[in-house]
Amino acid sequence: MNAQGVMLMGMPVNRVAVPLLVLLILAMMVLPLPTFMLDVLFTLNIALAMIVLLVSLNARRPLDFSVFPTVLLLTTLLRLSLNVASTRIILMQGHTGPDAAGKVIESFGNFLVGGNIAVGFVVFLILVIINFVVITKGAGRIAEVAARFTLDSMPGKQLAVDADLNAGFVDESEARMRRAEIGREADFYGAMDGASKFVRGDAIAGMIILLVNLIGGIAVGLLQHDLGVGEALARYALLTVGDGLVTQIPALIISTAAGIVVSRASSEQDLSREFSTQIFGRPQTLYVAAAVLAALGVIPGTPHVAFLTIAAVLAALALWLTRHRESAAFDSTPLPPIEEEALPVDVTWDDIPPVDVLALEVGYRLIPLVDRNQGGAALTRITESRRRFATDMGLVVPLIRVRDNLDLKPNTFRITLKGVDVAHGEMPTGQILAVDTGDVLGRIDGTPGVDPLMHLPGVWIDAARVEEAELRGFVVLEPAELIARQVEAVFRQHAPELLGRTEVQQLLDALARSHPGLVEDVTPRHLPLTTVQAILQQLIAENVPIRDTRTLFETLAARAPKTQDIDDLVETVRAALGRSIVDRLFEGSDTLLVIGLAPTTESRLLYEMGDEGEALLAPSTLDALNGAAEQAVAEHEAGGHPPVLLTSPGLRAILSRLLRRTLPRLAVIAYAEVPADKTVQVNVELSIGETP
Repeated sequence: MNAQGVMLMGMPVNRVAVPLLVLLILAMMVLPLPTFMLDVLFTLNIALAMIVLLVSLNARRPLDFSVFPTVLLLTTLLRLSLNVASTRIILMQGHTGPDAAGKVIESFGNFLVGGNIAVGFVVFLILVIINFVVITKGAGRIAEVAARFTLDSMPGKQLAVDADLNAGFVDESEARMRRAEIGREADFYGAMDGASKFVRGDAIAGMIILLVNLIGGIAVGLLQHDLGVGEALARYALLTVGDGLVTQIPALIISTAAGIVVSRASSEQDLSREFSTQIFGRPQTLYVAAAVLAALGVIPGTPHVAFLTIAAVLAALALWLTRHRESAAFDSTPLPPIEEEALPVDVTWDDIPPVDVLALEVGYRLIPLVDRNQGGAALTRITESRRRFATDMGLVVPLIRVRDNLDLKPNTFRITLKGVDVAHGEMPTGQILAVDTGDVLGRIDGTPGVDPLMHLPGVWIDAARVEEAELRGFVVLEPAELIARQVEAVFRQHAPELLGRTEVQQLLDALARSHPGLVEDVTPRHLPLTTVQAILQQLIAENVPIRDTRTLFETLAARAPKTQDIDDLVETVRAALGRSIVDRLFEGSDTLLVIGLAPTTESRLLYEMGDEGEALLAPSTLDALNGAAEQAVAEHEAGGHPPVLLTSPGLRAILSRLLRRTLPRLAVIAYAEVPADKTVQVNVELSIGETP
């Protein structure tokens, strides 16, 4: 039966053991104990110290013994309570003889130091110095440094967990477990930093208790029991030394365990195997040590037997390890005690790290902006922008991997698309961007800046001037919001590249669940998946939402049996989606004020292109077309109208491709896309002259 199954007062024993132990320890400081019970508790204290030492030796990493700071407190409290109980008995019954405080104290006073009081005091002081000055001080320093570095590295570790979660490398439960382990590690080293002070205080208390027992015992012997000075000193000093030794030895063991735990690095092996592997795992070092000892052993005046014996043992051990390793090379089963260095293996495809579709890298000073645990809002804003884009365009942007990059300047960030830097920026410390939306009252001093998403002009100002900027009508953007807007600008600009085969397949799976059979009518029956992907990418590139997947695929299912030309399929789909395209551009207006294409210009373009398309257009024609389009758009926008060019279906796709780079805000629609209940009015005419 285990401890969990044993019940005490209706509760498992393992639930009430520690509270009962603490109460008993506190009771020992107040209630007198018989000598027999004192012997049992001293023996239990030594056994407990040995158990703690063995557990610390077998722990593979510090967190495997995370309860150690509390154990350190309880063992220190147990030793102090035993000191109090033994002091009470020594002062009350020390005059009766050397066994007045029990057999354990008597044996430590007689056997370990041979009854020599002076030797006992010296041994006690040496143990205290070793414990206080060497072990405890070193362990405390290691715990302090470890706690500091662990706390400093927490943001980066938690940011790595968030990045892995956003990238889909781990699920929510594993991410929660890793965050909890990071917090436990910080709590452990912080607790060890404070718990090491228990051992230092215990060593000081041991010295004070020794003096109290000695001085108090002699005074009691002289004044109350009429003993002589020599007799009182002999009786009480022997008991005092025995009491000091019986508590300092377990204290030294516990301190050693504390030093082992805090100096232990995480590993897959226990300390014994690591020690044997790393110290005695190389025969060459043993050969060198044996040779040095043998050389010292033949020098006249040195202890020849000791030096030569140890040299022979090391040489024999090195020879055995060499033969053992050679025999293991021919054996298919490796020997567990000796771990050889792994030979370098050839490069495989698995060694090539995957390229993130979208990644955000930040300098170390910007980590708080993207770390949710530090109140950073950038990741939340990015998630909101991804959701907003999915609702608007019908495309789910892949998860964005966020990580810190020490190669970047502290206040800078960059955004990569498939491993290539596509955007970067710098966040001035303590400043925000005040954006001019066009209806501000007056100017505000500061460094010029630009809103990365809307491309509106702005001014960098101190964070303390937020209220002033808002009163003047500026829109204030904080650094976290600016990073999120820069990320949104990137995936809006490069949306077609984000629509890979995986995303298309996910879209098809979702449509198949709601409209069974519709997807099969399109792909793979009539169109391959790559063609469907190209159609969707072209629609996204022209800022046409693909949310209405039912209409889109019904149109493809009807048209695909007749043609597989991508441009023709795109135009057919655009005509089917014409009402939503026009409503998106003109916001429900019944009269469409557009830019028209002059008949002479249309004729010239068709004449030059022939059957080959825009590839045959002369450079002069392209320059004239771009210039005329920029002039027409500027004139049209001056009247407050959206820049929309209306043309024939045969020229729409070509003009859209030609003008997209120089005028990305210009939308090109065909006559077939205009609903019948809308009125078209040409406001500006785009003309580049007649055909030469």
